[in-house]
Amino acid sequence: MSSLKTQHHVHWWTGQFSECSFESMYRKSIKTRGRFESFLSLILVSLVFGMFAITDYHLLGLSREYYLLITMRIVVVSLCLFLAFIIGPWGSYSRKAWLHALPLWILATGIILIVPLRPDSLFTQVTAVVVATMAFYLLIPNLLTVAMFASLYLSIGFLVAAVLFAEITPVVTLRIALLLIMTNVVGFCALLRLETLQRKQFALLHEERNQNRLLLKEIAHRKSLEAQLRIVAERDALTGLDSRSHFMKRAGALLQRSRLEKVPFSLFMIDVDHFKSINDTWGHTHGDWVLTKIAAACAQSLRPTDVIGRFGGEEFIVALPNTGPEDAQIVAERLKKRVAELPLKEGMSELCLSVTIGIALAHPEEADLESLITRADQTLYVGKRGGRNRVVMCRGSY
Repeated sequence: MSSLKTQHHVHWWTGQFSECSFESMYRKSIKTRGRFESFLSLILVSLVFGMFAITDYHLLGLSREYYLLITMRIVVVSLCLFLAFIIGPWGSYSRKAWLHALPLWILATGIILIVPLRPDSLFTQVTAVVVATMAFYLLIPNLLTVAMFASLYLSIGFLVAAVLFAEITPVVTLRIALLLIMTNVVGFCALLRLETLQRKQFALLHEERNQNRLLLKEIAHRKSLEAQLRIVAERDALTGLDSRSHFMKRAGALLQRSRLEKVPFSLFMIDVDHFKSINDTWGHTHGDWVLTKIAAACAQSLRPTDVIGRFGGEEFIVALPNTGPEDAQIVAERLKKRVAELPLKEGMSELCLSVTIGIALAHPEEADLESLITRADQTLYVGKRGGRNRVVMCRGSY
């Protein structure tokens, strides 16, 4: 938190962030706006500075001083307009602060040069200097330090020129100096406050963006965790098939749909034969391997519309929508054959894998999945009592 406060701290007299990298980030963020506003303000100031040639004519007539003033104004206006059209597309407070400072120094020099050419209108020029100083601080976008040094150059240069060329008394000099000091203090404080507020606003927006970014990351992380939890809840960890609860949900929906559409619906209960002896002989690791291989073989034997899950232990359950008794018998025989053909691990060559499958067909108006599972399970045990490794179809209710 302390490092964040230091990064966002604004210096008391430069009006800039104490952290250089953060200040650079701020300047880049206002680059486009700064270019546009500097372009417009320089054009406006240049036009105003050039328009005072009318006052020069009324005060001096067609004299040598008038032509010198006209020449100076043309040079200043031309340079400012030239810089305005450069700053517009290429200006930057980050790397070209000097380019933004140059128009201020040119304008200040032009205003100072008016004094020796029009010394009689000094007090009118004092007003112009005050207005120009405030324009340096508040009208022409710039860094506070740039505006401050340009304004001090204008004030000091004007005061020195007034003493040298207008021959003002010490009292008048003091009055003008106090006025210019007050103008600079007011302009400096106003721009400092403005710069500080803009930077604090930027800091708040930057912090808000960071918080939003962190929030989006947190939301994405939570969604990822939810997806993982959903997978854990919906998938059997060993075989990757549907968990018992997820199978019941999906199969129940398929059964309801089959009843509404009046199409046949079949259910398999599959049991791995002699699975306990596999665990006892080769260990649970080999037993788990056998279950995963049988689960994969069963899944490959089914259609995309069929649903298979692990019912528990070595038992699997399959829901087959739109499947009548003949098709169910064919699918079950294919599944049993594929399990029998599975390649085994080294050292298990004497094992003959097989499964027993009990098939139950849903009655036309049957909507209870539990009763259908019960009939399929009872049919399965008929097959196990009959010698295992076989497919048994339920022919009635048990």
